[in-house]
Amino acid sequence: MPGESVMIPLSIPLRQALDRLVLPILIVAALGIILLGQANRALTERVRMGLADILAPAYELVAWPQEQARALLDRMRDMGRIEAENQRLRTENANLRHWYDVAAALVDENAALKANLHWMPDPAPSFVTGRVVRDTSGLYARSVLVAANVEAGIHKDGIVLDGSGMVGRVTEIGSRSVRVLLITDASSRIPVRLEVSHGAAIMAGDNSGSPRLIYYPQDNPPIEGERVVTNGEIDTMPPGLPVGQIHYLRPGQPVVIPFASLGHLDIVRVFDYGRSTVVPPDAPGRIPLRRPTDSFTVPFPSPLGRG
Repeated sequence: MPGESVMIPLSIPLRQALDRLVLPILIVAALGIILLGQANRALTERVRMGLADILAPAYELVAWPQEQARALLDRMRDMGRIEAENQRLRTENANLRHWYDVAAALVDENAALKANLHWMPDPAPSFVTGRVVRDTSGLYARSVLVAANVEAGIHKDGIVLDGSGMVGRVTEIGSRSVRVLLITDASSRIPVRLEVSHGAAIMAGDNSGSPRLIYYPQDNPPIEGERVVTNGEIDTMPPGLPVGQIHYLRPGQPVVIPFASLGHLDIVRVFDYGRSTVVPPDAPGRIPLRRPTDSFTVPFPSPLGRG
């Protein structure tokens, strides 16, 4: 009947012979293609690229459904993540709104208290920015050179800070650079205050990365992790500068982990706070002590002065 395929009947021995010949024919064809490719590389390259150009649309057609399915799955996963992220942001926004209202109320209250007390803010300190230059010379084991404009107002004992905390103090001044004694040097002694335990102590450098804490109250020891700030007992060093936090190497041996990245210093600022210590006024009736350079004469009544 028309439309039906006609099959050629083959005998069983012929089929077995053809089955045995398929593998050798394919091997011979593969070897022939390899030899042809070695003999004429340009022809092989043209044939391979021609086949690639012909089959490229088919490759794209096969890859398109996979790409679309992958994109759809990615969108579905993103929608789930976006929903969770949106919920988290709503909660965080509500929490931040609450703290914003609290902060605004505190700002208004602080402004009212300052106005009632006629509070005068401290003058803003001047500072000079400089770049740290590694230097191994000098009298100190832990010091660096800072290349900065010295004429802009850098003075000896200026306070050096980076973006995180206190770095050290200016000890020597040159024409284009200054030497900074780091807080970890063995010659460094800085009076500090502990913010949680409210104790006073001395931070003493020992040429290690963590200065020791000495002369703290034995009945009020430092607390692990509390912040350490300056207490303002030294001229040119105001109170409240961040220094580091407490860590116990072993029981009874607290050290200070500096906030500043002392091992990777790059850009620092040299501050001039001026005279930061508070000088008490003279009390009424107080007799000032005579300095060695002063000279005075105590008058004695003359015996001839009386009749």
